[in-house]
Amino acid sequence: MMKKLNVTWDGIFDSTGYMFSFAKALCCAVKNSPFSGMAEDIVASSGFAFRMWVSPDLCPSATSIWQFNLQKSCVENGGLHCNYIERLWGQEEIEEKRRLEAIDIVRQSIGSGIPAISWDIGVCEWGLIVGYDDEAEKFAVLPITGQEEEMDYACLGKRELPILNVLTVLGRAEKTEEDIVSNTLQTAQNHLQGKEWCENASGLEAYSALIKHLEAEDTEMACSWNLEYFLGTYAPLKWYAWKFFESHGLQELAVLYKSVYENWQKAFEMKKTLDMSVQENRGSLAELLKQAEAWERKAVSSHLGQ
Repeated sequence: MMKKLNVTWDGIFDSTGYMFSFAKALCCAVKNSPFSGMAEDIVASSGFAFRMWVSPDLCPSATSIWQFNLQKSCVENGGLHCNYIERLWGQEEIEEKRRLEAIDIVRQSIGSGIPAISWDIGVCEWGLIVGYDDEAEKFAVLPITGQEEEMDYACLGKRELPILNVLTVLGRAEKTEEDIVSNTLQTAQNHLQGKEWCENASGLEAYSALIKHLEAEDTEMACSWNLEYFLGTYAPLKWYAWKFFESHGLQELAVLYKSVYENWQKAFEMKKTLDMSVQENRGSLAELLKQAEAWERKAVSSHLGQ
């Protein structure tokens, strides 16, 4: 019999419908846990409200090319203990061992009433495992697309992009608010200054990787869905940064990130509604991003990491 939690994406702020799926799944898992009051904060305190990755060709897979094993330490920096299991390419000899370990921590998490976060359970994004049936060897899964499905145990980590990546929330860590805020500021600064591994442009350098397509003579990428995807992926995250700083009394940063969020959101809406083959429209969108970049650079130089 399926042991299943009643979990939906309802109540998770996502102003574009494209929000970075790991951060969205993390927020939803925490919201549906005994620590629900930390659900919005954890997106920022884990650092994911500040992370951006952009490939030269605007391939959406750039949002999944980063150091996955940062997940555990990042979530714990935000004040939550967690379990984490991964198996990457070239590790076929440990595939079954890691898969069985992952199934075990999923059982434990659902037994404690908290959904598990997992990569590629319906689409090639992060989503939630919300139930399990040992007799049928099936999971109940909630992909980022919102339609609950079932998935065989045997498929965990072996779907379209066959890597294993499962994180479960265990409990609240013994961390003060002061420590969580300090860690958040340092993590944000490290990423924005490019101190985390990534094959592509990351942090503040992501801005120029996007803007160059808006200023290029060839308008193919500016007109592409890919640009919409990147704008939509990162715009909602800026909202979580703004709300984190606001709730912790860091008013100067809150004002900056409110403006950053508003510009990203306007840029996303502009991309969806206007013809980007028109130079004036591309220029207006580029200006929104340039101003957002200036505000984030001001945050790094004046406030973050201090």
